[in-house]
Amino acid sequence: ARHKKVELFEFGLRNGVTLAPVNNLEELLSLQHLFERNYWRDLELDNGPIVKAPGLWAKPSNSSLSIRRSAPKLDEHGGEIRTELAKPAAPKDYPETKGTESLPFEGIRVADFAWVGVGPISAKYLADHGAQVIRVESEKRPDVLRVGGPHKDGQPGLNRSQFFGDFNTSKQSMGLDLKNPEALEIAKDLIRQSDVMIESFAPGAIKRIGLSYEEVKKLNPRIIMISTCLMGQTGPASVLAGYGYHASAIAGFNDVTGFPDLGPYLPWVAYTDTIAPRFITILMASALDNLRRTGQGVYIDVAQIETALHFLAPEIIDLQSNGHLATRMANRSRFEAPQGVYRCAGEDNWIAIAVDNDLQFSKLAMILNKNEWLTNQTLATTLGRIECQDQLDCEISDWALDQNAEEAMVELQEAGIPAGVVQKSSDLLKDPQYAHRKFYRYMKHPEMGDIPYAGHQYQMSSYENGPRFPAPTLGQHSFEILGDLLGMSDEAIAESY
Repeated sequence: ARHKKVELFEFGLRNGVTLAPVNNLEELLSLQHLFERNYWRDLELDNGPIVKAPGLWAKPSNSSLSIRRSAPKLDEHGGEIRTELAKPAAPKDYPETKGTESLPFEGIRVADFAWVGVGPISAKYLADHGAQVIRVESEKRPDVLRVGGPHKDGQPGLNRSQFFGDFNTSKQSMGLDLKNPEALEIAKDLIRQSDVMIESFAPGAIKRIGLSYEEVKKLNPRIIMISTCLMGQTGPASVLAGYGYHASAIAGFNDVTGFPDLGPYLPWVAYTDTIAPRFITILMASALDNLRRTGQGVYIDVAQIETALHFLAPEIIDLQSNGHLATRMANRSRFEAPQGVYRCAGEDNWIAIAVDNDLQFSKLAMILNKNEWLTNQTLATTLGRIECQDQLDCEISDWALDQNAEEAMVELQEAGIPAGVVQKSSDLLKDPQYAHRKFYRYMKHPEMGDIPYAGHQYQMSSYENGPRFPAPTLGQHSFEILGDLLGMSDEAIAESY
């Protein structure tokens, strides 16, 4: 309480202590670290000022990532496109695809040195779609998710966490203590035979191990190496070690999450950990395509905070152009009403309702038998409904308390009103829509038995996509990899253990 946030932040950076300020968007825009990484890009608004907008979210060593053009104005390129479409279509010259892969990344090998969330989730995408992903880990310092719940039958164990399991499907595991010189040489052999290497340690850690990009490139000039951490590999805050919880605080997500009469709140889970992998997988796919076309590898620095800030772009731009500082609004919207989460009949049952227009509001009034809403001139406009949100919330809450959440959701959805039951994880396992899309895949884990793994948020028409096999136990495939892939004899393998 005796210090400013920025003083504590700088103290932590100097002394190796993880202290993450809960920034508001004004403080975020003044963060020196992002300026020194040249993160912000200038965006010229129509009839308005030039503002800072989230910029390039990765730094490749070959400078191949760029913004080719700004967002188009309405029909800006209409004439040019119509002229182009009027020409006879020329055949596309696609790069030749070698082999007869049944899955898109079959034949690709990934050395996965990452841990916790971002790195493992990113590598999992390649694994689920055919790549051989070898997870390098050690029993002496196991991934923290291996010791985090939920554990099968409530019994802790390195191989009993489904938190770890869901993030590491379709992978193999090789146990290596990288502090051991012999193990480090084995890791180098793996890198020589891999197409991609991914690591998510704090900046400098991989170099201290002896696996910096400079060293890795000597082993394998064609390697694609991705380093992902909270703040990136360069800049004054790059030394910050921590988790997505810390990045979400610095990025401004905590300050806009929660209730207006309470303090800042954490978005559920380590928020940036759920965003960054979606960016990194695109990077890996494009880097692999570049490798196929040019034979050139690349080193890519990804800062989790820089990927995540694209999800706050409207609020960041709104602050600079209109002076509106986004803050906590609970479940409400600045632009539409009523919107909220309402308690239903039974124990801890809730429904989310989000009215977006006048028609939806009139349908809601009819379902709730609120004819007076339809004749109230104030409620006839969005602005009026926003002013009366407290009153509307009370009346919707009174109605919802007597409703079965599932039945209310169906009735509202059939009327065209966006609504959804607030589900727990256990509810998702029974959700009929999930079942229809075969989202959960039950697979037999060596220690936990037949358990569900989350699938993909999409379906592919050309093949059955999803997790191919369960997450590995720690070191489960060590002998197979050391012998079959790296060519070590049984005697040499025995000596290494």
